[in-house]
Order: sequence, then C-alpha cells, then structure tokens
Amino acid sequence: MNRVAAPWVRTRLRTAPGAACALALLVALTACLAAAFPRALDRYADASLQHDLRHARPDRTGVLLTSAQPGLGSDAEQWQRDMRPGPLRERYDSTLGIVAGRLPVDRTQSAYGVRTTESIEVSEPWLPRPSGVNPQVHLAAQEGLGDHARLSAGRLPRTSGTPVDVDAGRVEAAVTTETARAMRIGVGAVVHVPRVASAPLAVHVTGILAPRDPDGAYWATQPVLRTPSLVKVPGPPGADTDKYWLGALLLAPDAGPALLGTTGSPVRYWQFAPDTGALRAHDLDRLNSAVAALESGPGLREVRSAVAPDTDVSTDLDEVFAAFDRLRSGIGPLVTVAAAGTGTVAGVVLLMAAGLAADRRRAELALLRARGASLRGLVGRLLAETAVVAVPAGALGLGAALLALPGARLVPAVAAAVAVTVVACAALPVRAAVAHRAVHVHGGRRDVASVRPSRRRTVAELTAVVLAVGAVETLRRRGAAGQADDLVSFAPVLVGVIAALVLVRVHPLPLRRLARPAGRLRGVVGHLALARAARTSVSAVLPLLALLTALTTAAFGGAVLTGVTDTRDRAALLTTGADARVEGTGPLPSALADRVRRTPGVDGLTGVSITYEARTSNGRQTLPVAGVDPAAYAKLAARTDLGAFDAGDLRQPEGEEVLRALASPAVAERFGDEPFLARMEDGTAVTLRISLVRDLTPAVFGDEFVVVDRAGLSAEVARPNVLLLTGDHVDAGALRRAAGDAGSVILRAQERARYVDSPLQSGAERLYAAAVAAGAGYAVLALLLSLLRAAPERAALLARLRTMGLTRSQGRRLLVLESLPQAVLAAAGGALTGWAAVRLLSPGIDVTAIALASASSPAGRTGLRTDPWSLGVPTVAVLVVAVGAAAVQAWWSGRRGSVTELRAGDSG
Repeated sequence: MNRVAAPWVRTRLRTAPGAACALALLVALTACLAAAFPRALDRYADASLQHDLRHARPDRTGVLLTSAQPGLGSDAEQWQRDMRPGPLRERYDSTLGIVAGRLPVDRTQSAYGVRTTESIEVSEPWLPRPSGVNPQVHLAAQEGLGDHARLSAGRLPRTSGTPVDVDAGRVEAAVTTETARAMRIGVGAVVHVPRVASAPLAVHVTGILAPRDPDGAYWATQPVLRTPSLVKVPGPPGADTDKYWLGALLLAPDAGPALLGTTGSPVRYWQFAPDTGALRAHDLDRLNSAVAALESGPGLREVRSAVAPDTDVSTDLDEVFAAFDRLRSGIGPLVTVAAAGTGTVAGVVLLMAAGLAADRRRAELALLRARGASLRGLVGRLLAETAVVAVPAGALGLGAALLALPGARLVPAVAAAVAVTVVACAALPVRAAVAHRAVHVHGGRRDVASVRPSRRRTVAELTAVVLAVGAVETLRRRGAAGQADDLVSFAPVLVGVIAALVLVRVHPLPLRRLARPAGRLRGVVGHLALARAARTSVSAVLPLLALLTALTTAAFGGAVLTGVTDTRDRAALLTTGADARVEGTGPLPSALADRVRRTPGVDGLTGVSITYEARTSNGRQTLPVAGVDPAAYAKLAARTDLGAFDAGDLRQPEGEEVLRALASPAVAERFGDEPFLARMEDGTAVTLRISLVRDLTPAVFGDEFVVVDRAGLSAEVARPNVLLLTGDHVDAGALRRAAGDAGSVILRAQERARYVDSPLQSGAERLYAAAVAAGAGYAVLALLLSLLRAAPERAALLARLRTMGLTRSQGRRLLVLESLPQAVLAAAGGALTGWAAVRLLSPGIDVTAIALASASSPAGRTGLRTDPWSLGVPTVAVLVVAVGAAAVQAWWSGRRGSVTELRAGDSG
C-alpha cells in the first residue's frame, strides 16, 4: 500500500468524472483569481507611477549634470576645448554608463551641450517690450537639433571652417516657432549679445525650428529653449509690476566656446531622460537608492571622476517617487483587507469541497482501512488522485491570469496559484488522515447533540478570539496604513471567525426551545424541521465561516466604497460651496445673475460679495469677509449642510451700527464676543460682533471666515463677485457661455471628477469591487456545498417519511423549514457582524488616499460609511439561495421517487 499505483488513479477518475471536473473548475477559477490579484495590483501601481512621472514634467524627472565655468586662474584654452562637441561626447558616454547603470535611460531624449545659466539682456529696438523693459535671452549650444526638430524656415545654424573660440565676433543660431512668433524674430535677424570684455557677440538667426516632440525631454527639460515666457520684474507682493520677454537662441553644437565671453555664466551640461516605460513600482526602493547615490553618494563620486570635481547632479525624481509612495502606502493596506477576506472565503470553499468528498467516501475509506490499508498509503493515493486533477487545473488558471494581465511580475502570481493548488491537493488527504487515524467501520452520529467540543477546539477558539481582539484594537489605534501588519489586514476576517464560532455554539439552543411549542401544533412538519435544524452537523462551522466572512467583507468593502464616494462629494462641495460657482476677480456685471439664472439645470442662485483681505483692528492681520443676503444664504447653507443657521440671527436690525457676524471657530476664538473693526478693500470700515459660530460655510473654504449681512456694507463692497448656484443637472457649457469672460466657472461634478487623478486610485476601487463580488460568489458556492453535503441524507429521510404518508407539499415545506433557520442565522449574523466590523474598525481606517488625488483633503480625515445596500443585498441573497436550493432538492427528490432513493443506499 505504500506505492501509489496508476490504475487506482485512473479508476477513480473514471468512476467519478463529474466530481473531478467540478474540482478542476474550482481550482482553475480560484488559481486564476489568486494569480490575477497581484498582477492587477502591479499593473495599476506601474500605471500610476508612470502617470505621476508624465505629469511631473521632464524638467523634474530628468537627471541633469552640470559643470560650472572655471575661475580666473583656470586654463582658458583647456576649458574652450572641453566645450567642443568631441570632449562633451566623451563625457556623455562616460556618464551615460554611470547613470544607466542605476536608472533606465531614454537615450533618444537625452542630450548634452553648453548653455548660459543667467539670462542676458539685449537691446535690439525691434524686439517686443510689453512694459518697456528690454527682453532677455539664454544662449544654448545643444547637440542633436536636426534630429529633434524640422525646419520651418531657413537652415540649421553652423560654423565656418575655423573653430569658434571665446573671441568669435559672430555666430549663427536658430529659434523655435514659438520663440519666433512671440519675440518677432525672423530668419536674417541679428541679436547683439553683450560680453564682459569685448564687443557684443552678433548672433545671426538662420532658421526657425518646429520641435518634433515638444513635450519630450529633449525640449521640455529646459522649457525656455522651446517656449519663451513673460517674466515679471521683482517688486512688492501684489503689485502690478513690469514684464519682459525671456527666450532662447539655439547655437550650432560646436559654437559652445563663444558663450565663455558673455555675462550668462555658461556651463557644460548633460541631461538624461529616464525611460518611464521601464520604471516599475515594485522597484521603488531600489530606484530611490539609485537617485540618492547619484545626488550625494557613490554615483556622484563616479560622475565627478569622469567629468570634473565640481560637477553637480540634480533631479526631482526622488520627490516624485516619494509622492507616489505616500499614495501607495495609503491604498495598499485597504486593498489587502479586501484580498484577505476574499482569500479566506476561497480557502474555506476549497476545504469544504474536500470535506464533501471525504464525507461521500467515508464508508469506502473506512473499509480500506479495515482491510489493512496503511494511513500513509491511503493518504498517498488520495493525494495522487487529487493532484492529477488539481495541478493541471492550477496551471491552467495561472496561464489564464498571465495571458489576461501581461506586463506584471511573475513570482507573486505563481506563488498565489501554487498556494491554491497545494491547498486543493492537500485538503482531502489531510481530512481523510484525521478522520481515519483509527480503524473503524461504523461511525456514530456527527451532530452537535452527540459531539461535544473538545478542549483543543476550545483553546483554538479562545486563541482566535484573542487574535481578533488584538487585531481590531491595533487597527483602531494605529490605522491600516503605515506600519500595519498582516494581522491587522485580517481584522475583518477574524471578526467573522469569532462570530461564526459563537453562532455555531449558540444557535441550537433557541431552536430546541422553539421545537417544544412547535411539537404541540397540528402537523409534524414544523416540529421535525426545527428538531433537525437544532441537530446540525458539527462541520457547519466552515460554511457559516465562509458566509459570515463573505458578508463581513462585503459590508466592509461597501463601507469603503461608500466612504470614498462621500469623501469626494464632500470635498467637491467644500471647494465650490454649491453645485456650481461663478467667481470674478472684481464685481460681476449686474446682468450676469439673470443670464446665469436662466441656464438649464439652475434651480437657485445666491450672490455673495467676498473681500478676501479685510484688515482687522491692528492692521496687520487679514481675514475673508463675505457679504450675503441672510435669507437666501441661510437657505443655501441648509441645503448644502455647510453651517446651517437661522437667517434672523444674521440679519442686521435697523438702527444698529455694529454688524452681526457668523464666524469660524478660529476667528471667534481670536475676537471673542467683543466688537472689532474690519477695513474693507475700498477703504471703508465696519464694526463687527460675532453672534454665530460655524465650522463651515458655503462662500469661503478655510479655517478663517466671517459672514455678514451685506446691507451693512458700502455699495461698492456689497456688489457680488461670486455666484453660488444650486441644481441637480447644471449645463456646464451653457453656464460658461452665460458667464463669458466675466468670471471663472467651477462645477461641483467636474471638481469631483478631478479627484480621481491616479490609476492606482481607480484600480483600487475596481479591485475592491471585484474582491467583494468574488467573495460573494464563493459564499454562495459555500452555501451550495453545505446543502450538497446534506443532500443524500435529506433525500433518504424524505423517502422514508413518504413511505409513512408524508405528502410532496409537506416534504417541500420540511426541507425549506429545515434550511431556513441556518440561512436566517447566517444572514442575520452576517449583517450584524458586517455592521459591527465597520463600527469597530472605522476609527483606524482612512479612505482619503483612495478618494482624493492629493494627500490633503478639504473634507479632512474620512472614515468608513455604513452602506445599507452592502448589508441588505447579500443578506437577502443568502436567504433566497438557501430556500431556493431546498425547494429544488425537494422537487428533484419527488421526481425520483421513494423506492429509487431507498435503493441508492442509506446515507443517514
């Protein structure tokens, strides 16, 4: 019996092909889902990282190496030689190996050359001067102009046969189309660039270039090379200072030495663009180390050895990585909670499938043991026949996941699929080994009335209780993010485990009490159903655990998704103050309100005049003061639930000079209930006294605000500069057309959509929804397996009772009533456990990371929100499936007939 014979496996598969196919389908599906989860998470994380890199712009993500101009005592001839294309190329090749050894580099977008670091003022009279200030330019001799731009006019700049040096009086240059259009530079123009100790350098423009990839790193790492800009002259804050144009002249690559004589402090530079498509989120720690090594570690030492001792390396890649890591750290633990719940339910279903097979074959395995089969040989045969089915199925599921989700790590997916396959292979042999350690032929009853819990089971249950309590308390104290461990991720699962253990021990007691009065009723169906339900199998803990865990995970997932929705809605409402907001830089036209009010979808309009920098009594502190119509504004505050108040408490009584004010807690704490003076932007002053304190208000978002009756303000200050609109379906296009250039338009719906900024956010929501759906599916499967397990015994009992005169309708009622108590128990217990889990774990859960694109939330920290649908729908589904399955079983048993069932063998 120690050797596993092939005929045994082949015979078993031929004997029960249906069971083998069902096991293969279950293992393949579970392995596919298990392997797909880490790959989907990887893909979302990689897409999010690349999204952040794209939005960070190449001037932040590029690695820039610069070597400054030498001092007065340096060898000028050597420095001129170092600024020519040959030496620059040699150092580019050297540093490329150093940088590419740590970060993937996009060589097609990387470049090198010489440029000025300080802009140089030029005085050509034909150049534009918006404020009468001379424009300024940068000079750059960057390699590869011809490869990254096409000629729009003229030709590329070049040098004559004589090498350009510091004393050159004339060089050629090109400009981009944007520079040419903004600064009115055409082919043939000459720009005279001042120099330190000689005549100005004459720069002849020979061509106008159109960049092939304007947003690529070649052009966007130093945006001034591509696009000129209007720069403000430094002045007092808020002052309307002068502006001047700043652009760039692109010299021939071998004209770099000519920059040495200018006042622009030229440097040599080598810019390396990262290959964002090759960066992976799971390599983030290594990438951070690589960036740190280049900026201030071994990489910097190697760069300085290859270029010059004063070479500097700069990049903002580490900041981009840090922002992504914060987002991932906030989302990851929440997704792990959902995966833990679904994984637990799937594992329970695999164990239940093995338990069903072991129960169906109990007599066969007991007979083999009685005839001398060793326990090791029996386990080996069971392992072989299970592995023949499970291993190919697991491989098929893994292959499906790999094909469906390419481009992610292989090892986590393989590990997950292997874990599922191992559980599927080992469940039946282990179950048989435990059940058939001792040789016996006839087993006793296996219900809770005859089998009492052992001491080991009691100790195991108490240990689970301690672990659950510890996990919940840990989660409440330190949260799901940061340093949370696996135990905390399993907190909702452990809550379901405890509930299942408690319900399994407690539920027979009320059923037995109900069975006594039911016995005094007419008919035997009710009493018999309750009596049988009270004598449920001792193995009912597994299906109950699966159901409670799935219902808890569904409730927890629904609470997370509801919390995300509420957070986005609240944050968008706090930003806009209503369903839409029209705000101008000054008073809005008087006719605008009527035009906006007629916009489709607008139900209400409230005008507000906001003075953002009203000065208080000491003249040094400012705060925003909003002037409103108390009646309309009170209605708006009540509708939006942003600091509702009674309009009469804010309305200014006739004859009073001191204005009543609604203020934030911070302002109320500063000024108390004493009158204080506020000077408006038009120079008028009003005296205010705080009569109402609210945390929020629609007109102004922030910690400091004051709202007053605008009837007490001057006519100039009281003119509305903000319109707050309400309406369920405001037409954004029509509203913008109505507003025109009078003010900016912000819609609550569009502001809400802006919060979903990262693929990791939307991916986490999809994964959560998929995990909840998969858990619910496995819970239904667990319920069906539990019913299948008891189906032979119930069918035999129904057949015996029919021989005693039980009608078909009574048989249907018996099976339905027998299954109903356990279904009600599981449904009610699951709903209660899910609600309790949300309430217990909410203090430690913050869904802001999933809900919003930024780390700071206008709505503050947001916990879980109980979702009635995620509690009610799965509960009703459990009842419907349980009752429906019992009714179908009764109908099928009635079709087969009592004689057929009794000939099939007595399974009871």
